[in-house]
Amino acid sequence: MAADDKTDDTFELYDLRVEVICPPGERILCGGKPGDYFTLEGELLYLPPGQGFSIYSLGAVLPLLAAKQREMHPNDWMSTDADVACPDPHCKSLLRITRTGKRRFSHGAVTVVPLTR
Repeated sequence: MAADDKTDDTFELYDLRVEVICPPGERILCGGKPGDYFTLEGELLYLPPGQGFSIYSLGAVLPLLAAKQREMHPNDWMSTDADVACPDPHCKSLLRITRTGKRRFSHGAVTVVPLTR
């Protein structure tokens, strides 16, 4: 968007996939299975049919998801770190956050607060 273009109110967010990763032979204590996942498209979270996801595991990754959806400086640790430890200290599983695509949104479609430029 050009600096003087006042009509374009769009922005982009990355779609994300959060997947359960477990070292071979290790027991997962959070109820998940290796390969279980959910996707995040904009603000909407999707689970595959018939699959659950631990609310405790979700709580571990939730604070990071909005940041991972956005562009960031290449030196920022959020641009390189993608694995989150299971919140159970006795579980060796990880939750891997992967960017899967980009989606365009309009400011006016997601809020009633006007842009001030």
